[in-house]
Amino acid sequence: MSDMYGMVGVVADDITGAGDIGIMFAKAGLTADVYSYGGTGTFRPDSACDALVLDTDSRFDEPLAAYGKVFEATRRLQELGCTQYINKTCSVFRGNIGPAFDAMLDALGESFAVVVLGFPKNGRTTVGGIHYVHGRKLEESEFRHDPVHPMTDSDLAAILRRQTSRTVASVPFAVVDAGAETLRAELDGHRSADVHYAIVDVTDQAALAVIAEAVHDVKVLCGSSALSEELALLRQRRTGAATLAQRELPIRRTAGLGVLCAAGSLMPQTAAQIAYMKERGIASYRIDTLRLLDEREREAETLRLVEAIAADIARGVDVLYHSESGSEQVAAVKAEAARRGIDNKAVSRLVSGTVAAIAAETLARTGQNRLLVAGGDTSAAVCARLGVTGMRVWKEIQPGLPSCLTLPVDAERSLLLVLKSGSFGKPDFFEQAIAHLKQQ
Repeated sequence: MSDMYGMVGVVADDITGAGDIGIMFAKAGLTADVYSYGGTGTFRPDSACDALVLDTDSRFDEPLAAYGKVFEATRRLQELGCTQYINKTCSVFRGNIGPAFDAMLDALGESFAVVVLGFPKNGRTTVGGIHYVHGRKLEESEFRHDPVHPMTDSDLAAILRRQTSRTVASVPFAVVDAGAETLRAELDGHRSADVHYAIVDVTDQAALAVIAEAVHDVKVLCGSSALSEELALLRQRRTGAATLAQRELPIRRTAGLGVLCAAGSLMPQTAAQIAYMKERGIASYRIDTLRLLDEREREAETLRLVEAIAADIARGVDVLYHSESGSEQVAAVKAEAARRGIDNKAVSRLVSGTVAAIAAETLARTGQNRLLVAGGDTSAAVCARLGVTGMRVWKEIQPGLPSCLTLPVDAERSLLLVLKSGSFGKPDFFEQAIAHLKQQ
């Protein structure tokens, strides 16, 4: 990257989203590193990079806590010399959108940000300020039934206004369709009129290219990762950065071992991916979630699965293990948990914690250093259990779904991870990811 651009600083609200935006830079030949950020003032990257992504893991925090994390992370990026800032959120606006956006503006002393949530390659579009998921209004999509953040509105400006006292405006597609100069003028008009957040319509990838041309020098951008793909390509063209060709993975291969796949997401996309693999005969194990509600039974269930899974991995068999995902089973677990005084968030933590414990012990027993995890919460729990605090984004498998190499790079200790957002990926994603992990 040319020095005229400097380093891009990104604050993400979960680990899979951090990798999602990182790959947008990496596949354009730029280096993108992801770090967990807990507010430590002594944090320093292991090496220089073009895009530095800090994961605050703040999507499920209380608003004030999320604000504090994003504020501190942004200040740290500023101290490290970043020249452009991106607040990476869920592509359907789940979580602490307003507090996160406000925190970044406050930390930088800025008053204006462009918000682009559309991600056409993963079925997210915005038309007339209304957000769609695979052609259905957000409020009519699977996210309406999200257990923590049910999305019952499709109007992005309305969603954001409920979380911020700053002013919000929508920029219709007709302005985008008129070209980058027209869009830039429209955004300048909103800035002059004291609008703080301008949410721009996105209908397809071509629209993102126009938006990137118009906002490439805007200091603060917010939303999904999709715009960053076009921004990175724009930088590549203007600076002459070479696209990264086939790169040799600087860690040992694990010949003869099966690949470990873990899924803790309840999203239908992950359920379809699990079903696809089962139809193709992968060795699979289901976590008995009811047993997780009791400490002794949870320990026994974890040990049962580790012993069976580790034996398969050692024999060269690929393994997929997953939590309950059927609506009836999930309802039964919630009902029993409620009877015991355990709320939904606590149940989610028990599940993700158990998935993480199984993964960590299985890798330790087998020596496998390649792992696929489905679900943002689950991925965060697995990384925490494994002690992963930094990753270099490696290669894209499907849109927004990369592999990552743990930092600092150590030929014997580093892991190659695929951390998948629960709602991303085609039905054959696990199959492609396993092949990718074996080929690297």
